[in-house]
Amino acid sequence: MATIHVDGKSYEVNGSENLLQACLSLGIDIPYFCWHPALGSVGSCRQCAVTQYANPEDTRGRLVMSCMTPASDNTYISIEDKEAKDFRESIVEFLMTNHPHDCPVCEEGGHCHLQDMTVMTQHDRRRYRFTKRTHHNQELGSFIAHEMNRCIACYRCVRYYNDYAGGTDFGVYANASRVYFGRPESGTLESEFSGNLTEVCPTGVFTDKTHSARYNRKWDMQYAPSVCQGCSSGCNISPGERYGELRRVENRFNGEVNQYFLCDKGRFGTGYVNREDRPRQPQFRNGADVETVSVDMALDTVIANVQGKKVLGIGSPRASLESNYALRELVGQQNYSTGMSQKEQNLVELAASIMQAEGVYNPGMREIESYDAVLILGEDLTQTAPRMALSVRQAAKNKAKQMAADRRTQDWLAEPVKRIGQDENSPIYILAATQTRLADVAAGEVVASPNDIARLGFAVAAAVKGDAILGLDDDAKAFAQTVADTLKAAKKPLIISGTSLQDAAIMEAAAQVAQNLGENAGLTLTVPEVNSMGLALFGGLSLEQAFAQDYDSIIIVENDLFRRLPATQVQAALAKAKSVIALDHSETETVNAADVVLSAASFAEGDGTVVSQEGRAQRFYQVYDPSYYKPEYAIKESWRWLHAIETGVKGKAISWTLLDDVIESVVKNVPALEAIQDVAPDAGYRVHGLKIAREPRRYSGRTAIRAPLNVHEPKQPVDVDTALTFSMEGYVGPQNASSLVPFAWAPGWNSPQAWNKYQDEVGGHLKGGDSGIRLFDRLVKRPARSYVAPSAVVTNPDSFRLVPMHHIFASGEFTVKTPAMESRIPEAAFAVGEQDAARLNVQDGQQLTVQAGETTISLPVHVIEYLPTGYIGYPVGQAPTVSLAEPVSVTVGV
Repeated sequence: MATIHVDGKSYEVNGSENLLQACLSLGIDIPYFCWHPALGSVGSCRQCAVTQYANPEDTRGRLVMSCMTPASDNTYISIEDKEAKDFRESIVEFLMTNHPHDCPVCEEGGHCHLQDMTVMTQHDRRRYRFTKRTHHNQELGSFIAHEMNRCIACYRCVRYYNDYAGGTDFGVYANASRVYFGRPESGTLESEFSGNLTEVCPTGVFTDKTHSARYNRKWDMQYAPSVCQGCSSGCNISPGERYGELRRVENRFNGEVNQYFLCDKGRFGTGYVNREDRPRQPQFRNGADVETVSVDMALDTVIANVQGKKVLGIGSPRASLESNYALRELVGQQNYSTGMSQKEQNLVELAASIMQAEGVYNPGMREIESYDAVLILGEDLTQTAPRMALSVRQAAKNKAKQMAADRRTQDWLAEPVKRIGQDENSPIYILAATQTRLADVAAGEVVASPNDIARLGFAVAAAVKGDAILGLDDDAKAFAQTVADTLKAAKKPLIISGTSLQDAAIMEAAAQVAQNLGENAGLTLTVPEVNSMGLALFGGLSLEQAFAQDYDSIIIVENDLFRRLPATQVQAALAKAKSVIALDHSETETVNAADVVLSAASFAEGDGTVVSQEGRAQRFYQVYDPSYYKPEYAIKESWRWLHAIETGVKGKAISWTLLDDVIESVVKNVPALEAIQDVAPDAGYRVHGLKIAREPRRYSGRTAIRAPLNVHEPKQPVDVDTALTFSMEGYVGPQNASSLVPFAWAPGWNSPQAWNKYQDEVGGHLKGGDSGIRLFDRLVKRPARSYVAPSAVVTNPDSFRLVPMHHIFASGEFTVKTPAMESRIPEAAFAVGEQDAARLNVQDGQQLTVQAGETTISLPVHVIEYLPTGYIGYPVGQAPTVSLAEPVSVTVGV
């Protein structure tokens, strides 16, 4: 700690920080542009100037940039000194010389850090009267719009895109007043994290193109604290709604998980919520015939179809814990399925079991950034857990930070650290089925079959323990020994694996390596979906086990079974049932096969709890009430539909009227999930006697929103389930506990930089603690176990096996339903290595037909430099579901 003196007052601060960060953490405002908590200091904008004095007797002082000055003990500064204030005001004026001053038409208006800082410096006169410099804008793809004339040359964009996110197609060009930030030429930004430019940029140079299509100001959107549904990482988001549509998704700060950044899948992949073809009212279906019915008629029909019958309940890893529990209560534990195939369920249950083992520690996403050696087994993280891949990129920089620390250079001095480190990275080793997007920071990357990856992983585990490495050739042994020696030499080694290659032995190898390394090692396992880990702890039958039973009716909750099992299997299972009832928020193949469809809420229209791959239980909240805009809509959380059916079938009164009622029941009946009651405040939580407002103070046009229905303003919807309110009449601002904050705003801070006001210290954690509870920390540990390396798979030169290949945008169930994603989804194709392409005499673009069991798939071929011999890359999510366990036959088309 250090004592600093600011304008005559003394404060205790973290002495390892710079003055700007220390003052902001104290709640003292200093304007800034180029500095960012995640990017460090470069001192390029000169906006954060303060006067520093040598001692209390010094009256003259000197101007220093607070972002470049350490918060050393007994530092004396003045923010209010006239020279410093005048200097800061002149800097804003200089930066605004060529700015178009187009706030009324700029999409960043009301959300703009430049506006905030201009007001903070009290600059309010434009004296420049000459021709302004102008630039041509670039087309940057379907996510980001570009308006270079608004640029103030803070360099944040290029520092984030290149240095933080590892992008290579973006840079800074020209010089002096004509400096230009963009691509070498127009074209789609290649980075999977490009959307963060919209929040990193302090002006309106980079704006959200998906929001532009249906634009409104930030203050006219309704928000809720939420959890991204795109993968199992559990990133926090702030979805914004207007007129019953999701208009924009922004990053919601969580100091343990995503911090300031999201991947593009999470930011832009929610357009499916607005689709016209989704069920918004109950429906009776008979093939292509769809009849919309009332809620009462739908419930009466469903109750009649299941009363006294054997009912099979199919849950889902993309549905909330509450909805899965309500389904189990309706059909009984012996008739409840998790909705996962046997293969997928075995994998996620194995991941959950490993995470509960004695001696295994699974770090959060932020902590991943602190590890100094990483081994990734079987995962292309950028495709399967993209935000985690961004954390691994930061872990690669730890060697440079250590080199800088050895020279007594603080790690927040971005440029010195970069120059000292040069191109040195912490060691990252990757074993994957194809070349990954993290190859540029890897010390070594091996492309191998899933079986070989597992065997190499066990070889590393043996080498860590000092045992002999058996069953591998000399090159593989040498590589395994090198990786083992590196991990043993590290202060904090990390092992990452997961389910994406559908091979349990890979995760077992990862667990064995972590156990052999001892208590300093971390282990992270990715799983497929937002609530896969939750269902692993919840338990239930697999789909195959469920379908093997006799049943009269099936109730399917938020699950497309055709993505889980081959179509013939699903069709046979549905044909056994006299009635098929589906609850979902999107049009799917399973919904099309149902007799009755109940319109379930998406994450934007309902509340619920999900568990990330880390084991972090988190709650997402309803953003808006659809029936407020269109009273005919009957969109309800799945648990509400299911409880209404249960009460009708069993002839009992409604007992769950609030979300808290369901949570209480889950806590009592599922011991592994007992801690979910502590995930977030209950519905009775208040701040100064007020519920928390979903809408900013300046929210406008509320009477006009429903004018086509009624000229009189109705009462706002009442939220009985949570401590949030559907209006601006509630608490808004930085409170002591920030886990329920729907959006970032504080007096004088309208931009995303307002998150600084909600943190215990800038860049740290939310006041009162980050949202979520780590369940594995609270569960009783299981005895550690040893795992056995698999035998080598003998490949037949006349047959092939399929290996899953994931794509961040193409493999998701709902990204393909999002219009903005269409241009980012590659053509579905099989991948074949050059050796096998020559053996098959097949060229890029030719048709390949694969026969897997009863399923025939014909797709063009994409020949890549290397893929393990005898393996064909299968595009997950873009082709019919098949079993990957058995060899397949291959035919080359004409």
